[in-house]
Amino acid sequence: MMAGGWDCHAHVFGPYDRFPLAPDRSYTPPEAPLEDYLALLERLGLSRGVLVHPSAYGEDYSLLRSVLALQPQLRGVIVTRDSPPTTLAQLRVDGVRAARFSHRSGAGTNFAGSASFEDLVRMTTALGDARMHAELWTDCRVLPAIASEVRRFPFPVVVDHMGGFDHEAGVDDDGFRALLSLLESGHVWVKLCAYRNTLKGPGIELARPFHDKMLAANPSQLVWGSDWPHLNVKPAPDAAQLLRTFTEWTPEPLVSTILLDNPTRLYG
Repeated sequence: MMAGGWDCHAHVFGPYDRFPLAPDRSYTPPEAPLEDYLALLERLGLSRGVLVHPSAYGEDYSLLRSVLALQPQLRGVIVTRDSPPTTLAQLRVDGVRAARFSHRSGAGTNFAGSASFEDLVRMTTALGDARMHAELWTDCRVLPAIASEVRRFPFPVVVDHMGGFDHEAGVDDDGFRALLSLLESGHVWVKLCAYRNTLKGPGIELARPFHDKMLAANPSQLVWGSDWPHLNVKPAPDAAQLLRTFTEWTPEPLVSTILLDNPTRLYG
């Protein structure tokens, strides 16, 4: 597909005899070892990846640090509520580029071990000093209420899963328009990873209008992610097909912008 291209959202788990999950967790996934992820990257024709630390590991970064030490072409995103500056500085050296926070609507949606938007606000100075950005798992129902705060952060904010748009509400929904406004102004980046937002509909094609609006808004602030190993989704999608869909929906000049140029700026 593209030498040097990036998959900007994936997770690894295990092996559990070496890297056990946290006792207090919301889910117990099957093992998804590094070797399987590297095989996926090869199949996708991509060279680099971003591994997002799962909340099921709490704040034990042993697995992530081990993987980054073995594979310097990978980058990491941690989950933290209040890491000290010295820890953040060392994690930056290790290959970590961001911390992830959750602010989603609905009961039980913010998993045990996740960090909140309030944690992000409290950690603003520490993250900025560590030259890290924030990643935000949110949705268009709650985004308008925090949009003004998001604009004030002194570092990039990367919104996961295309902002959790509601395909039934459509592209003129107030929440999605708030996301587009943040994207247009350059205050946020967005990960193009559409399938989770269309699981309750007839198919991923429902995401096409939202994808097109984001391309029109600000293609220089978009990256793509496989979301491998597709936790809690049955049947799991084929990541190669997800990538093919992305390339079919995206004009050729922007494919390399989104798969190569943008993530190299953000995570390199």
